[in-house]
Amino acid sequence: MLPLVGVNILGGAILHLLTKQLINQFPKRYETDGRPKDQIPIIAKFFTPWSNWSWYATEFCPIDQLFFGFCHLGFDDCAELGYFSLHDLQSLKGPFGLRVERDQHFNATLDEVMSFKKR
Repeated sequence: MLPLVGVNILGGAILHLLTKQLINQFPKRYETDGRPKDQIPIIAKFFTPWSNWSWYATEFCPIDQLFFGFCHLGFDDCAELGYFSLHDLQSLKGPFGLRVERDQHFNATLDEVMSFKKR
């Protein structure tokens, strides 16, 4: 069973990087392969509040806890489609104890994110 992954935010509330409901929204691995980018929704955007790093997840495999999506690490030369792990996201630590967060209101397609890389 996949545990919910939380990070502390102001006031001691918990923001979950993944919830069961969100996990159920993700297509399985390779399910979006071959589809036009404008028809592939970003299911979750993760970001570091201390920098401009962002991960845009389009697929998730709960068995190995790997995402597929678009990663932008601050420079367009460091932007690519690929795999990233839940473990890597949860292990990143920034100044003052900041952790990776999920943008709960982000809504875009893969095409929109890739055509406007610095978002």
